[in-house]
Amino acid sequence: MSALKNTAVVFDLDGVLVDSRTAITSCIKHALDAQGLPEEPLDLLERFIGPPLTLAFAELTGHSQDSELVLACLASYRARYAEASLRETTVFAGIPEALATLSDDHRLAVATSKPLTFAEPLLRALDLRDELDHVAAPDLNAHQEDKEMTIRSALSALGAPRGVMVGDRSFDIIGAHACDIPAIGTSWGIGSTHELTTAGAEVIVDTPSDLPAAISQLLS
Repeated sequence: MSALKNTAVVFDLDGVLVDSRTAITSCIKHALDAQGLPEEPLDLLERFIGPPLTLAFAELTGHSQDSELVLACLASYRARYAEASLRETTVFAGIPEALATLSDDHRLAVATSKPLTFAEPLLRALDLRDELDHVAAPDLNAHQEDKEMTIRSALSALGAPRGVMVGDRSFDIIGAHACDIPAIGTSWGIGSTHELTTAGAEVIVDTPSDLPAAISQLLS
């Protein structure tokens, strides 16, 4: 990790640093199966990657986020995900190199809706944690922490006066703007270019190698 710098770069985790589609969708399917609920094709479950999973299970079940059924789905999901995430998640090509380059000039953090108890082990297992100054993520029982809160927590921990968010979903872009920082969208994640543009991303990049230049431009 770099010495203290005056700029911060905050990354979403799923869909930006790591490809977690297999792990997350298979665990959502497992949770639905465990509760005897109708199945959905795995590719249609990808839209739920990013925001808090209580929102996903509320939509899939038609019950409220704090209902017994939604919380039962969440418990079933987590029971499988704790192990599956470590063997079914991969790092996007070019991300380690991009982090190494960026850490020379900026303080780096992750801001993820994934509970910290899952995020930290995953980052360590994938050899990404050492490049990061901080990991911001909700507690296991903070089911409704929105992305603005998580990004704000990351920025506060980094203590840099200027920052930028890197995300693949509208939630990342909207959360960044609520924290008064610009946002970069990544086209290799879950969200479409249309989603990111509509949400107001200042820049959209197509490869991790494009990140240093885009970040430098926004923070100059």
